[in-house]
Amino acid sequence: MTDGLPDVPTDVLTDSRDRRVVLEEITDANWRDVADVAPADDQRRFVAALGARYLLLSLRGGLWNSLAVRAGNEVVGHIMWAYDEEDGTHWIGGMIVDAAEQGRGVGRAALRALTRRLAALPACREIRLSYHPENIPAARLYADLGFAPTGDFEDEEVVAALSAAVVVT
Repeated sequence: MTDGLPDVPTDVLTDSRDRRVVLEEITDANWRDVADVAPADDQRRFVAALGARYLLLSLRGGLWNSLAVRAGNEVVGHIMWAYDEEDGTHWIGGMIVDAAEQGRGVGRAALRALTRRLAALPACREIRLSYHPENIPAARLYADLGFAPTGDFEDEEVVAALSAAVVVT
């Protein structure tokens, strides 16, 4: 639990190439690989152009906690989480899967892994995330995993929520 999240025994999560997908703490050994993760060009209007921006938010912002996404032996993505003390919700943000790895189920497996770990926290009641309303692939992925729009917006993004009670841990 070095990244603040419990280790949750779950089924092994894999991508479409049958590589195990795991979340790892950011370390001296992997931070450069995470910083270099870059989404597909058509997604840059929805997410940061490089994982480095999200790493800086985690290091300097004091709220977000970054995790590396590893598929097999390679770092292929970034995802982060936070706890909102005002309303008691846990948030997922800053998910980027490298352009060369997209469409292989890495993002889905990373989200499943993180929602399971968050839901295992005793204080976790609800998990939220937000996405740009024009990011249709993200909206579909989140809906497939059980997230439903709340009717709220964070900046210009749709807020979607998932009850921790329905997450299979």
